[in-house]
Amino acid sequence: MAELTCRYSSVQTMGTLDGPGVRFILFLQGCPLHCGYCHNPETRAFDGGKTATVTEIMAMVSRCRSYFGKKGGITVSGGEPLMQAEFVTELFKECKKAGIHTCVDTSGCILNGNIEKMLDYTDLCLLDIKMTNDKDYKEYIGCDMSAPLKFLQKLSEKKVPVWLRQVIVKGINDNEENVKLFNGIAEKYDNVTYTELLPFRKLCESKYEEMKIPFPFGIYPETDKAVIEKLTAFLTKTNK
Repeated sequence: MAELTCRYSSVQTMGTLDGPGVRFILFLQGCPLHCGYCHNPETRAFDGGKTATVTEIMAMVSRCRSYFGKKGGITVSGGEPLMQAEFVTELFKECKKAGIHTCVDTSGCILNGNIEKMLDYTDLCLLDIKMTNDKDYKEYIGCDMSAPLKFLQKLSEKKVPVWLRQVIVKGINDNEENVKLFNGIAEKYDNVTYTELLPFRKLCESKYEEMKIPFPFGIYPETDKAVIEKLTAFLTKTNK
């Protein structure tokens, strides 16, 4: 049988923000959502990017392994990595054979048999609960809120550790009520080990300009550090 091939946008070899330790980050191509603050609009198209086999990606990972230490490893992001779950499964199988920590960074917007199989080889999931009500999910993200909650439930059943995250945008979800709802979701699941609020940033704005497409959240200001610190006080799982 021919080796599986992925479509990917880019890789980052010394990432420190997408999981524990120093990590190799693979940004897969293709996403069905339209998040208003998407930082990687170049990864949305399913026919974009480059192609690589599991063997080719593992060769890249192996060259970085000496930097991983005890906590580092590989994080597969996107785009939406769940859209290429079969490839991620085979990649993670090889990582597990090599003793490399595996992590998937996802919106949790879809769940099927291939994804469930992938989770059997996943050491950690970075899950974005992007909003805390269905109206905002549909308007700003592009799916029902039930989708990531169903995915979180499956992570719980499979006992996959989860870091739950949310980007905070002024005028949309920068309020106590929203953060308490977010914290309430985290509190329901023992496998959620860490929660984090992330400030909305506009570093991606130049990408939209280059692609000649509108940046939906360009009208909103960046989120102040003080706001994040104030709202983080309502979280109960803040120790990694």
